[in-house]
Amino acid sequence: MTEPVPRALIAEDEPLLAAALQQDLARAWPELQVVALVGDGRSAVRQALALRPDVLFFDIRMPGQSGIEAAAELADAWPDDLPFPALVFATAYDQYAVQAFEAQAVDYLLKPIQADRLARTVAKVQGLLAQRASAVATTGAPPATPSAALPSPELEATMTQLRALLGAPGVGTAPAAAPAAAATRLSVIQASQGTQIHMVPVAEVVYFEAADKYVRVLTAEREYLIRTALKELIEQLDPQEFWQVHRSTLVRATAIATVTRDEAGKQHLSLRGRPERLPVSRLYAHLFKAM
Repeated sequence: MTEPVPRALIAEDEPLLAAALQQDLARAWPELQVVALVGDGRSAVRQALALRPDVLFFDIRMPGQSGIEAAAELADAWPDDLPFPALVFATAYDQYAVQAFEAQAVDYLLKPIQADRLARTVAKVQGLLAQRASAVATTGAPPATPSAALPSPELEATMTQLRALLGAPGVGTAPAAAPAAAATRLSVIQASQGTQIHMVPVAEVVYFEAADKYVRVLTAEREYLIRTALKELIEQLDPQEFWQVHRSTLVRATAIATVTRDEAGKQHLSLRGRPERLPVSRLYAHLFKAM
């Protein structure tokens, strides 16, 4: 039986660097087929879901959405019955990023990429793919997901790593000279509306939701729009008070009334004071486990 050709997707916003990595991979791993070159995180997610490659090479800093954020979104949307692609991040030298990757045992490549380092990464990925192929040959099918409601242990491990990387200083965001000091906690949200500025006590907010260029601020009675990015709000809010349940949603923990799991295993929140039901992404499903 002919061995399947391994397939890869490269996400890199610098075309010359993307082409150089493709050429380096052709030398280090001639059998590998690069099925797509994309220049931003959203395109990476879209193309990966369409093409379902075996390996992903993601630059961690790309316009619109970082490689870490793109990988997290992809993990949330990835089909339950398929193994998640082997994931390799590329980054310019940043000591905090490197420390974060090493702490999470995620493979990474430093720019400019050295041939010997790429060879080690290729060997590591080849070993992972061989292990998967061996499991399929032994059982006749890919490793099964434990149940429709739970991700595979391998995908769960990937999501644990991505959660840690999303919260690590200097990873997936603007370069940082040192970890940022704890931001002052917000007590009031200033939301402009026409010629007025509404002073909204954080204590009254039920949840925040990113929407295009704005963030929606929802209280029990009203909705406001602010231009502060959700990432910035996260840094200024108490993580014990507001839980991130989706890449675009922060919810007051005490406003969560029930958590419901549907037939596909997806979780949704019902809230006190609001009629909406909010989806919970795979990345944050670990927050809701019976005590």
